[in-house]
Amino acid sequence: MKEEFDRLYERLSALESASAVSACMHEYMRLCDQLDVGFDLEPLMFLFTTDAVWEGKGGRYAKSFGRRVGREAIRQMFDKYVQPPAHFALNAHFLTSEKITVTSPTEARGTWMLLQTSSFNDGRSQLSAALLDVLFQRVGEQWKIAHFTTESRFNRPVDTAWDCPQALPVPAEDE
Repeated sequence: MKEEFDRLYERLSALESASAVSACMHEYMRLCDQLDVGFDLEPLMFLFTTDAVWEGKGGRYAKSFGRRVGREAIRQMFDKYVQPPAHFALNAHFLTSEKITVTSPTEARGTWMLLQTSSFNDGRSQLSAALLDVLFQRVGEQWKIAHFTTESRFNRPVDTAWDCPQALPVPAEDE
C-alpha cells in the first residue's frame, strides 16, 4: 500500500510541477507582451534563476540576441525594450505544441513552438516563429527559468500593422 501511495504522490507531484512550469512560461510571455517605456522588469526577472542563461540559437537569433548569462545580463537585454522611444506598438506571443518533462523534483524541461506578431513604433510589422527549449529549476516552491533558448523557424515582414482601427464586421442590429 505504501508503494502505491508513493507512486501516486510522485505522479501527482510531477503533474503539479508540469502545471507550474507551464504557468511560469505563460507568465513570461504575458510580461513580454507588455514591454513598453517604463515597464517594471522586476516581475519578469523574478521568473529567472540568479544564474540563468538566455540565448538565441542558430545563425539569425544567435546574431540578433546573443547569449546572456546571469539575471543581471538578462535584465540589461530587456532594459533596451523599455527605454524611450518605445520599441513595440503591439506585441503578442502565442505558444503551441507544449511538451513538459519533469526530470526530477527540482528540474524540468519544456519545449514550445512560438508564434510572435509584432508591430514596431517605427511603422514596421513582423511575423516570427521560433522553437523554444527551456530548462526550469525549482527554487524553494517556485519554478524558474534556468536556461532559455529560442531558435528561429521563420521571420517575415508584414506590410501593414497588425491592429487595424476599422470597426469589426458584425451583423446589423434590427432597428
